[in-house]
Amino acid sequence: MYMTNITLSIEESVYKKMRKYSEIKWSEFVRKVIKKRIEDLEKIEQHPQKESIMTMLASGEVLREDWDNEADERWNNV
Repeated sequence: MYMTNITLSIEESVYKKMRKYSEIKWSEFVRKVIKKRIEDLEKIEQHPQKESIMTMLASGEVLREDWDNEADERWNNV
């Protein structure tokens, strides 16, 4: 399988914390999160009210709540 590289910018303080947990394969973590999000979006595309759902998801408040949740916290212990 061919992989494409992307560049991700993060705050220096976050990077320092990531280095503290060097045993975690951060690239793999990000790949899985992106893949899961795409799968979720593809499911929404099949919904009859997809436009209103996508508008709601695009709001900053919803994104903040959605991305900062307990399910994501499980990765803190990986």
